[in-house]
Amino acid sequence: MIGPDAPVLQLEAHLRRRLHPIETYDPARMHLHLNAEEVDPRLRDWGLSDLKPAAVLTPLIVREAGVSVLLTRRSESLRHHSGQVAFPGGRAEPGETPWTTALREAQEEIGLDPACVQLLGLGDLYATGTGYLITPVVGFIPPDFIAKPDPSEVAEVFETPFSFLMDPTNHEQRTWTTAEGEARRYYAMPHDGPLIWGATAGMVRALYERVFGGADAENSLGY
Repeated sequence: MIGPDAPVLQLEAHLRRRLHPIETYDPARMHLHLNAEEVDPRLRDWGLSDLKPAAVLTPLIVREAGVSVLLTRRSESLRHHSGQVAFPGGRAEPGETPWTTALREAQEEIGLDPACVQLLGLGDLYATGTGYLITPVVGFIPPDFIAKPDPSEVAEVFETPFSFLMDPTNHEQRTWTTAEGEARRYYAMPHDGPLIWGATAGMVRALYERVFGGADAENSLGY
């Protein structure tokens, strides 16, 4: 059985098999994941056309100790989700494909040259309670990449082992209460460095389910 610690060539082949292929991209046929960090009742009523398209890059880096995932911590000066851990990414511009959006945003946020990214495929669509429909784009980036974060958007760039993120025993389920008193659940993945939680942790969980946990499995939060 292929796991996140598999040799790189085997892992790459497995990822390509389990991810949605870019060559036949069709959002209407992609699985929709709803366990966002702020599972909002509106998500059950909205159609896909009501959500704003966005994309993120899930950058994988091959290290001697194994594959790691590059993440960012958002600048404290940002109006929304300041200080939170995120994948490079953002809202799509008219006419963009998800991978074009993800690569453009990664270049703007951390100085990643789109030409050096080896795209592997797409994760499941991820809807958030803030009204975004996010397409995760997975790809390898060179191990010698040196991030040049835009300080207006990114406070920190760091890496977390892929094997840690793809281990469901590290996916804690926590609860927060809205101002209206409604309890909502979210994933959190504590590791060295900033806490991975909310939408980013939800997308990590969705990636685990697609790649290693059964592509059509129901998410464990029950939505």
